[in-house]
Amino acid sequence: MHTWHWRTCEDLPYLTCSLLEPWLHGFFTQQFSPRTPTEITLMLRSQAEAYRVKQVHGNIVLAPSEIEQGDTLSEADGLITEQPNQAVWVASADCTPVLIADSTTGQVASVHAGWRGTAAKIVPEAIAKLQDRGSKIEDLKFALGPAIAGTVYQVSHQVAAEVGASIISGDADTIIETLQQLPNPPILSDRHPGRVKLDVRRVIGLQLENMGISPEQVAISPHCTYQQPENFFSYRRDKLKKVQWSGIVSK
Repeated sequence: MHTWHWRTCEDLPYLTCSLLEPWLHGFFTQQFSPRTPTEITLMLRSQAEAYRVKQVHGNIVLAPSEIEQGDTLSEADGLITEQPNQAVWVASADCTPVLIADSTTGQVASVHAGWRGTAAKIVPEAIAKLQDRGSKIEDLKFALGPAIAGTVYQVSHQVAAEVGASIISGDADTIIETLQQLPNPPILSDRHPGRVKLDVRRVIGLQLENMGISPEQVAISPHCTYQQPENFFSYRRDKLKKVQWSGIVSK
């Protein structure tokens, strides 16, 4: 089983995942605010160059050569590296930060997967882009970082069905009912009419499973941004536009 470890840098806490041990990486906490990805990259590897995008809850994945230069950030929700010593970053405050690494090429990716991006299959989009650059499914490793847990993430039936449609087909009621009956279900009942609870990270895991990716290739963090205010910003909890960064450096 993959394990998650608390580390410290300058006495500040961040998380790493055993699955990604060969790569410099981290899921950083609110204590690192207001440090930028460039500043945090220096803590991981001083010679690496940091890349980020303007996240828009879509399914666009870019490479550094595709990012616009200048003061305006390119709009996307995923980044993949093209050469060694490139650090790719995503911000989150309830959405799922996904770090992907290729054990053969050393190439890595970072993905911001909220419910909209998950419904639009952004993680499979990132996989496809990695495959276009030579990656094989069996060589990829996935770490899904701290995000809002399914037990506390209340959404409408419409949202749950839209996300669920990324893994099974059918009308909204059929999708919800079918997913509620799965082992470790990604959709849980809620006492409020017309509402359910949604586990986005579990949906991403099922997307990966549908692609033939082994559970041994996937690690899902047990940490919840909403329920751990001591370490994480949560937009749903605080209604403040504050984020924590997650990033990984290519070999």
